[in-house]
This record gives sequence, C-alpha cells and structure tokens, in this order.
Amino acid sequence: MNGSYRQTQRAPLCLLVYATAAMFLGLGWVLRNEPVIQWVFPATGLLMIILATSFHHLTVEDEGDRLSIRFGPMPLFHRSIKYEEIVSAEVGRTTILDGWGIHMSLRGGWVWNLWGRDCVVLRLRKGILRVGTDDAEQLVEFLNRRLSERVPTS
Repeated sequence: MNGSYRQTQRAPLCLLVYATAAMFLGLGWVLRNEPVIQWVFPATGLLMIILATSFHHLTVEDEGDRLSIRFGPMPLFHRSIKYEEIVSAEVGRTTILDGWGIHMSLRGGWVWNLWGRDCVVLRLRKGILRVGTDDAEQLVEFLNRRLSERVPTS
C-alpha cells in the first residue's frame, strides 16, 4: 500500500442548526405553560442538537481494505465501502438540487455531502456514490492508487 488517507471536512451549517435548537429550547422554556408547546418545542430542540452533532463534520478515511465515510462527532451516520466494490473514482460537482446531507441524487445514486459542491464520484459495482469533500483531487489520487494496486480477478 502506498500510504493511507484521512480528511475531515468541517462546515458552518451545523452552527445554524445549533442556533435553531437553542431557539426551540428557549421558546419551550418561555412558553412552558402552553399545553402542546411545552412538549413539542423542547423535543424539537433536542432533536436539532442531535442532528447538529451528527452532521458537525464529515470524515473520509482509509481503513485498510475499505474506505470509511462518516459524519460526526455523534456517530449516527457511517458507511464503509470495500475497495474491491469501487470500479472508478473521479472528481465531480454536486448540483444545487443535490444539496447537503444523505439522500438519493436526482442524477442517480447516493449523495453524502456536508458543505460545498466539490465531490468525488465513486462508481461502484452496484450504483454511484457522490462523496462531498474539500479535498477532491487528493482523494481521487489516493483512490486511483489503491485501485491500481488491486490484483485482477480472472
């Protein structure tokens, strides 16, 4: 193996989600005597804190025989792809409609993106995965090196 890869991308979007959570918790406290609001607003605020913590950063890392993609620091969303499942890797761009988060793309395949439009398009044996990154060229270079090291199967 020609080295390993690890990159963590951070994004300011989580700050907006933290602020929204604080607003819901604050309003829940101020309006705590209102029948429905006393339960809905604090619960929504707690959910927003969990989401903000889950999407605080996106780490892409080599784990020996696979590529790990995970949001964090709360480890709710994680995906590992064995290198043998990757057919090709190329630098790409997400569209405005692709947005951020984890979801299906209108162009087909999955999107795992935190911030920005740069991504690496992974063509897998079964589908396509677009991984958002602020280090697309180096990730593609690393993946192409890993893919060239594979022993061809007959």
